[in-house]
Amino acid sequence: MLIDHWPLLGLRLTTPRLELRLPSGEELSELADLAAEGVHDPDRMPFSVPWTDLPPRERARSVVQHYWLRLGNWTPDNWALNLAVFEHGQIVGQQTIAARNYATLREVDTGSWIGLRHQGRGIGTEMRAAILHLAFAGLEAAEATSGAFADNPSSFRVSSKLGYEPDGIERLTVRGQVTVMRRLRLSRAQWEEHQQASVSIDGLSACLPLLGLTDKTDELPDGLH
Repeated sequence: MLIDHWPLLGLRLTTPRLELRLPSGEELSELADLAAEGVHDPDRMPFSVPWTDLPPRERARSVVQHYWLRLGNWTPDNWALNLAVFEHGQIVGQQTIAARNYATLREVDTGSWIGLRHQGRGIGTEMRAAILHLAFAGLEAAEATSGAFADNPSSFRVSSKLGYEPDGIERLTVRGQVTVMRRLRLSRAQWEEHQQASVSIDGLSACLPLLGLTDKTDELPDGLH
């Protein structure tokens, strides 16, 4: 079976109303269609790579290509996991967790997007809380990083709720203009202080070698297999 060769297909994160996992082929098409409908107000650009400036059809195709690209280029020392986010079975967005040299650094970076028609209902906080649970409870991370531009207050509100602290700035060129990215960092201690999410993780143990970690099935606590 394909899952024997690619165990990430069996990884599931579950919260009271969300499920995060790799999408099937048809579900990936639904995710692409959602991106084509719109992700943000066109007057602003929340991403350092302005992929949402593409026309809807090309934007949808870019979601599919990027998903395949990250899986195809995967190594235990350099990986990015793009999980589709489902609310009661309906795709609402994508949550990414990525790392380089994770076995040594124990640091992850996260990013996400939500379809416009699903925004404003707390989904962003719940899906980020889920992926942080995977990082800290499942993968024993030491730090998690994120970032947002100054005109993205919703992202900062999510980060603040979850305990992130300022981590400096980065100057980028976006749409031909200099834009300041405000970096954010979350330590394990801060996560433990702020985390209140109810998250279960299934299918993790078989994935650990792909994530740069040794399979420790016998050492995983209940709810993290």
